[in-house]
This record gives sequence, C-alpha cells and structure tokens, in this order.
Amino acid sequence: MTALQVSARELVKAAYENRYTWDKDFPGYTTDVVLKLDQQTYSGSAKVNSDLSAEVFDVDDEIATKVIKNQLWEVAIHRISRPFEKTHGENTFKIEGEDENGAIKIAVGGKSEGDAYKVKDNEFVMVHRHIHGVVVTINTESSYDTGSGYLSRTYDSIYHDPQTGEQKQGRSKFTDEYTQVGDYTILAKRTVVSEDGPDMEISFSNIELLS
Repeated sequence: MTALQVSARELVKAAYENRYTWDKDFPGYTTDVVLKLDQQTYSGSAKVNSDLSAEVFDVDDEIATKVIKNQLWEVAIHRISRPFEKTHGENTFKIEGEDENGAIKIAVGGKSEGDAYKVKDNEFVMVHRHIHGVVVTINTESSYDTGSGYLSRTYDSIYHDPQTGEQKQGRSKFTDEYTQVGDYTILAKRTVVSEDGPDMEISFSNIELLS
C-alpha cells in the first residue's frame, strides 16, 4: 500500500469517526410529530425504540404514516455506531485531487468500487454511493457541531441509474434542525424541497427518552 493510499484511508477514517452517532446505551424516545406533505398536515405521535425501529401512532393516513416511519428510520440508521474497519475494511481509497472548494476527492475501490467521497475539515462534504440498485450523490453545504461529532445541516441529494447514468428524479434539498435531549442530539425538524415535489416538512416536539 502506498503512502498516498494510506493518507486517503486516514482522511476517510477521520471523517467517518467524526460523524455524530448514538452510543450502545441509546434508550430510544417518544415524540409528537407534525408532517406537512404538499398541502396536507398530519399530526400524531411516534416512538423510536432502542433497536432503532420506529412506530407511528394516531395518524389516520397510510401514506403519511409510511413517510413518518421512513423519516425516523432514515435518521436512526445514520446514528448507528460501527467500527471503521467493519464498514470499510474491504475497501481501498485513492486521492484524486481537490475540487474548487478545497475538498479532497477520494475514489473507493475494493468491495464498494465505484463509490466516492469528498472530505474537507474532517467532514464528508460529498458522498457518492451505490445503494439498492441506484446511485445516490449527497452534497453537504453546512453542518451542525454537536460537540461529539458533526451532523449534516443543509444538503441535497440526487439519484442516477448505475447502468445508464440517467437521472432518476429531481434534486431534493434538505434542511435539518436538531435539539439536545439528555445525552443525545435528536432531529427536531426536517424540511425537504424537491424539484419534482411534493415538498415536505416534518417536526418533532415533546421528545422524551425512554427509561
């Protein structure tokens, strides 16, 4: 392994370990929830369990219930703490220069060949990954410092077909806001503006950790 590959791996590892995650003692939480989807508003409550599964209550619309559950799962899945080598042990990394903003461009080889990252200031500012038959590219514009790692605050996502490169849907722009509950940083609000709609806003309040 060359020194360049070692430095690329170290850059990815530092950014990976700088992400904010929940520890093994995470108890789960309950929350009130309000979902604004297009022109409709839905209210109810939800629970995220210690195993990160989600339950939604008192929302009498099947699509809204699914959207809320998916959002809670989407948030929780990114809070899982896994050792770097367990996630990336079978990958190789190669620096491919800098972009116009000074972020280091890194290509991934090995098990996740075709994936790519951009790293700046110990944070991922671009993630390009093959997931479930599509390619998703996420560009992060700003982040939130929890004191125990960073979370993306404003970012956008776009999907492409891995075979043809054809764009699968319009770009979506996200804005996340967080709140501190006990020892844990938890999403309080997410706004999504999509080129091909519908737009979405989901808010969480009265968040209480499970005992």
